[in-house]
Amino acid sequence: MTYVDGFVLPVKKKNLSAYRKAALAMAKITKKHGALRYVKAVGEDLFPKDCGFPFPKMAKAKSDETVVFAFITYKSKAHRNQIMKKIVADPSMAPEKWKNKPMPFDMKRMAYGGFETIVER
Repeated sequence: MTYVDGFVLPVKKKNLSAYRKAALAMAKITKKHGALRYVKAVGEDLFPKDCGFPFPKMAKAKSDETVVFAFITYKSKAHRNQIMKKIVADPSMAPEKWKNKPMPFDMKRMAYGGFETIVER
């Protein structure tokens, strides 16, 4: 079964274009090093009826923000760990390349976790 890194994060609506640009750059690097799939999806139906704990509440999204749900899939956790080492060592990820580029989202409110797949069809 595959392994999944999952993310939920608030992004200011005015920063969605910058976020998408950064995500496309990260997708290129992540896929280059072997990730199976790289997905970023912006919230559209975030307050469904009878939902006990909607994503905006979980992400503490403010009125000028939306929520991004994202995931990256790998062959296994070991495969993910190998890819992450390659990403960190990639010259395009050197700190000086990113130091004057502010993050287009609040990393302190980003939820992240690694998940072992139990059902995949």
